Amino acid sequence: MTKTRRLFGTDGIRGKANTYPMTAGTALRLGQAAGLLFTRGAYRHKVVIGKDTRLSGYLIEPALTAGFISAGMDVTLLGPLPTPAIAMLTRSLRADLGVMISASHNAYEDNGIKLFGPDGNKLSDEREIEIEALMDSDFADQMAGSAELGRASRLDDAGGRYVEAAKASFPRGLRLDGLKIVIDCANGAAYRVAPSVLWELGATVISVGVQPDGFNINRGCGSTAPAFLCAQVLEHGADIGIALDGDADRLILADEHGEVVDGDQILALVARSWLASGQLRGGGIVATVMSNLGLERYLEEYGLALFRTQVGDRYVAERMREKGCNLGGEQSGHVIMSDFATTGDGLLAALQVLAVMVESGRAASEVCGVFPRLPQRLKNVRFAGKSPLLDAGVKHAIAAAEARLVGTGRVLIRPSGTEPLIRVMAEGENEALVAEVVDGLCAIIAATERGKAA
Repeated sequence: MTKTRRLFGTDGIRGKANTYPMTAGTALRLGQAAGLLFTRGAYRHKVVIGKDTRLSGYLIEPALTAGFISAGMDVTLLGPLPTPAIAMLTRSLRADLGVMISASHNAYEDNGIKLFGPDGNKLSDEREIEIEALMDSDFADQMAGSAELGRASRLDDAGGRYVEAAKASFPRGLRLDGLKIVIDCANGAAYRVAPSVLWELGATVISVGVQPDGFNINRGCGSTAPAFLCAQVLEHGADIGIALDGDADRLILADEHGEVVDGDQILALVARSWLASGQLRGGGIVATVMSNLGLERYLEEYGLALFRTQVGDRYVAERMREKGCNLGGEQSGHVIMSDFATTGDGLLAALQVLAVMVESGRAASEVCGVFPRLPQRLKNVRFAGKSPLLDAGVKHAIAAAEARLVGTGRVLIRPSGTEPLIRVMAEGENEALVAEVVDGLCAIIAATERGKAA
């Protein structure tokens, strides 16, 4: 029988802070178990730990640190930095393991733990299952002796290292002089480094979402609240707006007219640019099942394939390695460019878009509206207990909806990997039909939930 993960979801462990599983006890035991699994050989082993700006980071960080130290690993604390910076520094510092404490785009009440291997890639499902199995076992006799305990230290220039790496991804010889850019850092992990990169490349920078207080991460700002970015672009007469999420691994843009540009359009733009320069590899790009059919049709015009995978940027990264692709991502704004990073990096993706604007001399609205989107609708239905997708009536309704869109669109129903939600999505050529299908399925799923509660 295939083992399943109990603690780990689509993107690490996530939950309400100070409530199982996001407790100090779980973090301590995770540090101990992961430390044991990644301690091999006689040298001093190292783990790097970064975090975003949530209040609960002060709870999780010391618990993880204690766990790793008790397993005999040295700990390097990096402080608030983007998730891709932690992945980069894991490799750069020759660490055995990297840890990011963040719940990404979630509100401050939640937190999470993401793990990276020594290659800077997120751990596989199989590796996470190993960690969970060890956490459930008695490993007290495997802990380090008094003389073999690890040590903790802080790397003061971690942010500067990431800033330099980000600038190195921007084409040599180009600058951002003359561009006015709004950067919304979601009061999250990139609140210092992202504006610095843009300013050092010559842009006039309007920074918002850069006053974290432990509670305001993602609150009414960032990539999950793009209306704020759009309003700021219009207010300041900016050339483009950049919105990151709480851990800065995803990106949403706003053009000079305040129109939103999502991850699919960003992927199409970078793919076209890299194809023209001979930089694109693998005969296409990787995206998830959520990406718009319009993207797939657009790529076909250039003889490029769209390799789809399940939702989650680590699954995108795995398929990219499998297919030999160097570009992939998600509609939500995760954009992975393996020439520069091992995971989604919102800032690096934005720099690629800015490079196209500078080289072409064209406005954001001209370069970012790459393909016509097919009408797409996504709604969420919250559930408790057993998944409503197991209900026979729901299964029949899904089959009927798929039959209505066959040949002109598609239906995608899936449970969220991070929250107790059923995500209902449909897209097709007929916008009214798409809306009718989604609303109908949501109503049936919600009715099934009410029936369970009665």
